[in-house]
Amino acid sequence: AETSIPERTCVGCRRRAPVTDLLRVVARAGALVPDPRRRLPGRGASVHPTPECLGAAERRRAFTRALRLPGSSPLEAGPLRDHVRRLST
Repeated sequence: AETSIPERTCVGCRRRAPVTDLLRVVARAGALVPDPRRRLPGRGASVHPTPECLGAAERRRAFTRALRLPGSSPLEAGPLRDHVRRLST
């Protein structure tokens, strides 16, 4: 039987893509944490691991919405940005 790969919408560019092309992101202690193995508990948001999509998602505050976080407290995105930067070099 052929296993179909689930799709998610990138919170940056809003395009649908297979989960294998997207990076799962979770919120941990007020920071956005990359979850490349898709194993961390809790609600995740998916984003293409590119500086463009990450930047778009941050500008639109898409992570706060997608992760259904209370309030408008800004999330620390440093670790996530570093991770994406490493992937895209």
